[in-house]
Amino acid sequence: MRARLVSDAPLDLDKHRGMAAQKATDIRRILADVENNAKDLRDRQAVLENQLLSLPAASWPEAAAKARYIFHLYAAGLGSDDTHHRDLVTAVLADFDRLSIDHVCAEQDCEMVAINDPR
Repeated sequence: MRARLVSDAPLDLDKHRGMAAQKATDIRRILADVENNAKDLRDRQAVLENQLLSLPAASWPEAAAKARYIFHLYAAGLGSDDTHHRDLVTAVLADFDRLSIDHVCAEQDCEMVAINDPR
């Protein structure tokens, strides 16, 4: 009886299947990856939301960051045809950005310079 040689190299079974079976396997693998990534995202989102709930904001910029998160969740649920509410969310987020910069500059006594200012 002859001894069999065992190879350490994995056997690529996809080469031995038809194209339809290979595509079906690829779709199953991609779907599994998507499901795993979605679960990871939900887990990270739950951790973030627990921190947002348990830790009070220490400043206006921190409170604005919490509100930004909620506005992004709200905007994600809006229909694509709801431009009025999307515009409102955009305007409020722009206000948060502007007021956060003003707050930081007031604390640091910095000078606000317009982006197009040639100085």
